[in-house]
Amino acid sequence: MKAKEKLVVFGAGGHAKVVIDIIEQQGNYEIAGLLDDDLKHQGKRFFGYPVLGTRTDLPALISAQLRHAIVTIGDNASRAAVATLLDRDGWQFASAVHPRASIGRGVKIGPGSVVMAGCVVNADATLGGQVIVNTGATVDHDCRIEDAVHIAPGCHLCGGVSVGQGSLLGAGSTVTPGVRIGRNVIVGAGSTVIRDIADAARVSGVPARPLD
Repeated sequence: MKAKEKLVVFGAGGHAKVVIDIIEQQGNYEIAGLLDDDLKHQGKRFFGYPVLGTRTDLPALISAQLRHAIVTIGDNASRAAVATLLDRDGWQFASAVHPRASIGRGVKIGPGSVVMAGCVVNADATLGGQVIVNTGATVDHDCRIEDAVHIAPGCHLCGGVSVGQGSLLGAGSTVTPGVRIGRNVIVGAGSTVIRDIADAARVSGVPARPLD
């Protein structure tokens, strides 16, 4: 039997626990340990795995035996920043898809992205890199999700929706068919988005309206 590739997990928080559980259930990688910049984790174990250091240790860790990583930070900007460092140093990104997620025909999932339990990603949808589709969320046919987006638990995207880089769609929010959401947008929890949203907007409500 071929040995599993080893994997480094960057981020030791609640999101990391969920991603680690997915990786264990997938069975594609052996987790070598974690990295985290919070000094309180150093020299300890997190969720059963050793904490190997901080981001300053990245160049020393990469080797022929250890070159795969996944960033487990919920905040979009922080996740993207760490991913940029990893990419610069030559790390390869693993993705994590829970066995109880439903992935449709023609779906594309970018490097470093995570699809959690109970999610549905339907035919010909595209997820960019470092995307989180959180527990029970749905992404319907032909949606286009750019890099470093977080689709929170119970969020529902109807067909043909597009979401720009770095945006956060809050828990339980709904986006109606064909709507375009710009970059770095925040949609409040429980909102219903029925019209396009410009870059960097903050919206909430039913229907969603700007907060600024």
